[in-house]
Amino acid sequence: MSESDGGEQSSPDPYSLGDHDGEEPSEDHTVFWADEVADEIEARDPVEPVVIKGAISPSGVPHLGNVNEIMRGYFVAEVLRDRGYEVRQVFTTDDRDPLRKLPRKLADLDGNIVELGDVNAGALGQNLGRPYTDIPDPFGCCDSYGEHFSNLIADCAELMGVDIDIVSTTDLYEDGEFEELTRFVLDNQDRAREVLAQYQDKVDESYVPFNPICGECGKVTETVTSVDTDAGTVEYRCTDMEAGDRVIEGCGHEGVATLREGKLPWRFEWPAGWDVLGVDFEPFGKDHAEGSWPSGVDIAENVFESQPPVPMVYEWFTLDGEPFSSSEGHVVMVHDVLELLEPEVVRYFFSKDPSKARDFSIERLDQLVDDFDRTERLYFGEENGTDREEALATRAYPPSIRPTVAKRFDEALGDGAWRGMANDPQARETVAELLDDDFADRVRIPYTFAAVLGMFDDPQLRGDVARKEGHLADDTPEWAVETALGRVELASEWASRTDNEFDYELERSEMPDVDFDRATEAALDELADFVAEGHDGEEIQGEIYETAKRHDVPIGDLFGAGYRLLFDEDEGPQLGPFVAKLDREFVVERFRRDR
Repeated sequence: MSESDGGEQSSPDPYSLGDHDGEEPSEDHTVFWADEVADEIEARDPVEPVVIKGAISPSGVPHLGNVNEIMRGYFVAEVLRDRGYEVRQVFTTDDRDPLRKLPRKLADLDGNIVELGDVNAGALGQNLGRPYTDIPDPFGCCDSYGEHFSNLIADCAELMGVDIDIVSTTDLYEDGEFEELTRFVLDNQDRAREVLAQYQDKVDESYVPFNPICGECGKVTETVTSVDTDAGTVEYRCTDMEAGDRVIEGCGHEGVATLREGKLPWRFEWPAGWDVLGVDFEPFGKDHAEGSWPSGVDIAENVFESQPPVPMVYEWFTLDGEPFSSSEGHVVMVHDVLELLEPEVVRYFFSKDPSKARDFSIERLDQLVDDFDRTERLYFGEENGTDREEALATRAYPPSIRPTVAKRFDEALGDGAWRGMANDPQARETVAELLDDDFADRVRIPYTFAAVLGMFDDPQLRGDVARKEGHLADDTPEWAVETALGRVELASEWASRTDNEFDYELERSEMPDVDFDRATEAALDELADFVAEGHDGEEIQGEIYETAKRHDVPIGDLFGAGYRLLFDEDEGPQLGPFVAKLDREFVVERFRRDR
């Protein structure tokens, strides 16, 4: 931002604790949503391990919005573990689903988003209608496209510090896990059709709730002509498949498939998965709340005769004010976000009330970080808030930070032990003690100040300025200094990507090639004398205006001269406060054009 820009207008903070404000908590009111969900699960007297499930179809880029089910499940899992339960968090990839259309964007295993034209698009285009696990990986690095996608999801969870089991739906079918339920639903087709007809059109007497995989072309087909559950087989004809506004042609082959060589339609597959995996809780987006969930419950209770899990509907969030869209490329992946934020800040974002829509604003990430930092201070008693804010910090902060503490003090747990600590009571107790004792010495440099430090290419100078401004002390533990200064690279990357007022680099090692008129040179010399006297940033800012007037130099020209000397740019941050953060000798010599 240049000096001529107007002041910033205040706007509602999309990340603040304010969305939890309201009445103060009472004895019967739970401030943290994950506690309420855990109460519902616990009321059912679940058998351990308690199973928490999420799911995704590998149809595009697994973006931050898709991570909702992993992270919402994580917070509930952590509450239950705190209560002494063993928890298994599973995430199914629905990779036996057929590929119905080509995605415009894909992601490699490093989280880089690429265009379809940048990979072997033919691997996908020639395999429309086939299950994802039967389609070659267009990147050529995994055994199938389905496996490639599963590896990406696993990486997302790993980066977030969440311990999940990735379960391939294809593996469940091939291992026979679905076979008993598939046989049951085929033996009770009349009941299955009666229930399904309430939620889906075109359910007539010819409808069979099973989709074989054609033995000739490998596509998933929907036309079953005969069922023999005693033999565990169906006869089929490979017919056309509707895929949105297009049709994927079948090959017409007539054959026989076993119950492991196909799949249940999705309205049956979802509740069947609850039964097979013993699911106790599953969060899902609001798009499933009105049709999918009610049909799943109905099918579970009245077809499979099983109990559906505890549900939780979460609101979608947007990315910079627009819906996530894999097809349009309006996405951001966990890999990318972690180049801008610490993992604990991203986890904290998902601790927010899932019933409220919110925006993940890249441009305003500083507000998210500020909110996290404040919550952290509330937890450690370093700042006061309302009773509700303090209660919420006590509940939401520990699971947000726990994987970070475990990794930071890995040696105290045993090398690599943090990876398997989820259900280890002793490890969890050790981490809790480390959090409240050793980790209390952590230091957080404000995100925007970290962005200012990012303008300095000298690591030593960054530390010196942080100490000068009081963010680091002589007795700050070395690990805490490392953690604090680690935010500088993140904030610097944020400034670069958003091209905001902090996106400048101090030209410290060599003075830019400059040429000023005599009046400007005289003004700079006088300004250098003023800085040498040790004035603060606001005083220097005011003096720049006064010096320009005394020497009849346009104010913008004098600011521009300062920016040119420091950044070799015509614009920059607010000049007075910025130069006050630098070592005085350097500024004086640079304004005098000595070095």
